[in-house]
Parts: sequence; C-alpha cells; structure tokens
Amino acid sequence: MISFAWFWLLLALPLPLLVYWLPAKKRQSSVALQVPKLMTLEQSTGSQQSKSKAPLILLSVIWLLLVLAAARPQWLGDAVNIPTEGRELMIAVDLSGSMQVEDMSLGNRMVNRLDMLKVVLGDFIERRVSDRLGLIFFADDAYMQTPMTFDRETVQQMLDESVLGLVGKKTAIGDAIALAVKRFDQKQKSNRVLVLVTDGQNTAGKITPEQALEVAIAKKVTIYTIGIGADVMLERSLFGTRKVNPSSELDEKTLTNIAEQTGGQYFRARDSESMAEIYRLLDQLEPIEQEQQQMRPLTALFYWPLSLALLLAFSYLLWLSRPKALLGKNNG
Repeated sequence: MISFAWFWLLLALPLPLLVYWLPAKKRQSSVALQVPKLMTLEQSTGSQQSKSKAPLILLSVIWLLLVLAAARPQWLGDAVNIPTEGRELMIAVDLSGSMQVEDMSLGNRMVNRLDMLKVVLGDFIERRVSDRLGLIFFADDAYMQTPMTFDRETVQQMLDESVLGLVGKKTAIGDAIALAVKRFDQKQKSNRVLVLVTDGQNTAGKITPEQALEVAIAKKVTIYTIGIGADVMLERSLFGTRKVNPSSELDEKTLTNIAEQTGGQYFRARDSESMAEIYRLLDQLEPIEQEQQQMRPLTALFYWPLSLALLLAFSYLLWLSRPKALLGKNNG
C-alpha cells in the first residue's frame, strides 16, 4: 500500500483556489500574490492558447505533483518476520605478531594462522542467519571493530580487511575479555557468549586474564576459548631441517580455566579441519528466546511526481518562449 510520511502537506492542495477566489482588489494590492511576468508573457504572444484553460490546467497538475512529492509518498511492503531466536555472539580475534606463523594447512598449501582463520571463521559467520554478531580485535590493546549487528556481510568484511600488526604485536587477552563484557553489559536480555581465538599467552594489556575472568563471571558471560596453532612444524636452517613446536607459547592452562569457570569450553585448533569442526560444535549453542517482531520495508516514491512536475514545468517554459523566439527571427 501507499502511504505519506507527511500527510498533512496535502492540505496545501487547494491553496491556488483560495488565491484565485480572492477579490480582485486584494490580489492587486498583495505583491506576493501577483505574477506579472507570466501574465505579460502570455499577453505578448497574442495567441489563442493564452486565452484557453490549457495553461491553467497544466499549472494545476504541476502544483498537484509538487505537493504530492513534498508529502513524501512511500510504498509500504508486506510484513517481514525478524528472526525470533538467535545468539548474542562476540568474536575476539588475536592479531598479534605470532599469527603470521605459516603452520596451517588450507587445501593443498600452507598459510599463516590469520589467513586460515579468515576462511574458516568466514564460513561460521555466514551461517549465523539469526544471530547478532560483534567483532573485537586485540594485540597490544583491544578495540571494538564491529558492534552487535545482524549485518553478517559487514562483520565478514571487517574480518577480511584485518591485517597483522594493526594494534601491535603482543597479546592482551584480559583486555579483550573485559571489552566484550563491557559491551554485553549494555544489553539486558542476552545469553552473552564470547568466542575468543588466540595463539599465545597474555603479554600485554591493562587487565590480567584473572581480573577479566572475575568480571565475566559476575556478568554471567559464557566464554569459549580456541587455541590455534600446529603442534609440529618443519623448520629449515643452515644445519638442515628440524622439527619445532610453533605453539610452545600457547597458554592452554589459562584458556581452559577461563572457559570452564564461565561455563564454556576450550578447543584446540591444529589445522583448518579441526577449526571447522570447532565452529560446527559452536553451532549447537542454545539460542536466546526473543519476542516476535515484524518489520515492513519502505520504498520512497517522491522522485516520481517530482520528476514529472519538473518535466512538465520545463516543457511549459519552452512552449511559452517558442513564439517569442520566432517573432524575433521574423523582425530580423
């Protein structure tokens, strides 16, 4: 159906009739209501068209279209149900320097941890149709990249555009948890789930993981921690090839304690397949119950009457000026 945002502006439709019906003396005494240029131009043509009612009808149609455009007509679409069940998920991603280690297999090639995370986490984000997502990046500090939103494409874009070293090279796990808890605290009814992905231990930040954990427990935030990194990687040197553990700095004890104390779970991701499996397990989180909501999309239509009014006005001005131009040629 069609509705008007400013319906009261339609009251201006009979305004030209009120001006036309004013007594002649009042119209002459009121400068604001005089249109001498238009009258003079019509009289100078000397044609029969000026005496007809066609110009008056045309001007009336233009006025009608302008008033309709000013009233902002809009098409009110069919009601669309907003998802009634969903999760409140905050995702915290580690952007420290160690995330550049190329120990993750993706397809048939080795990539660094962040590139693998973008692909696998991107698939997880794509499946969150009825969830509200937020994105936090942390290294030396933690900052909110994307607040809670249903716009999965924006969250995915922000993740894809992330680069290592954006916020430093260290790891502030405590700050990331504290920031998530703070943003969750702004919403009263929420299941408050944080998914924290890191490959190291807390080496920076103003808040320790233990302090952040106390706040998370008090605010009833469930934290799922994911430790990322392979167990074995071949390292080449001048003395040959040797096996090393690229995840030696991963603090699994702290991550496990954080998850267990908040009612969550700790996962270990050694490759892209195990990371994908972790996200499939996270799909089984209990959804939050919300009230049924509906929205009706609005499509603006004001540009249709406005464009038609401008086209008619321009055509009318051309029609009025055409006899005058021909008269000038004949005199020459």
